[in-house]
Amino acid sequence: MGDVDETIDDVAVEPECDGGPEGCDHVSGMPERRPFVGGGDDLRDRDLCEVIESEERAWEGRIFDVDTLRVSLPDGRPARRDVVRHPGAVALVALTDDGRVCLVRQYRTALDRVTVELPAGKLDPGEDPEHCAHRELLEETGFKAEKLALLTSIVTSCGFSDEVIHIYMATGLTFAGSDPDADEFLNVDLVDTAEFVDAALDGRVEDAKTVVGALALDAISRRLG
Repeated sequence: MGDVDETIDDVAVEPECDGGPEGCDHVSGMPERRPFVGGGDDLRDRDLCEVIESEERAWEGRIFDVDTLRVSLPDGRPARRDVVRHPGAVALVALTDDGRVCLVRQYRTALDRVTVELPAGKLDPGEDPEHCAHRELLEETGFKAEKLALLTSIVTSCGFSDEVIHIYMATGLTFAGSDPDADEFLNVDLVDTAEFVDAALDGRVEDAKTVVGALALDAISRRLG
């Protein structure tokens, strides 16, 4: 066993890259003028990809889990990635017939303050996003929507999370009574759409999905106008 131990001790284990500048011997690609090309659609993207060597569950929670991934970087060096695994969610730009958008006011423990947001909620396992959108709108605001249209889907924090939020526009609203979750305490505001967009552009709306919803609403209004 002595010879085996000596052999193991002689093996050099390359340290993981911690994301700092030390040991970095590469540069970013040169800027070039070109049409927009989506992620994964450029042949050069394959030279940016990491290889996932292993994945282990590090923590399990009620809303999300955390996995630790060991990867090989494009230059072959090893690295560690901590990734939040989330089932996804929906958010709604719900418009009344008189041109107001439905917003919810809710205390957020992580920020220790009340925020103003679009109605939103987490997908149940295997749930269709459109079904979730109808459910969450009714639960949080008391409104039923006659029509839903997908505005966009956003990846909220792609540096460490796989959460995707599907943002819908809801129209043809009728009030049927809310039924929030046991730990949800909400107030519902009906705000003029122009005021809502101005608040997002002025920085008075801080929730990311709500800002995206405001900008999408503004863009659609301009194109239709």
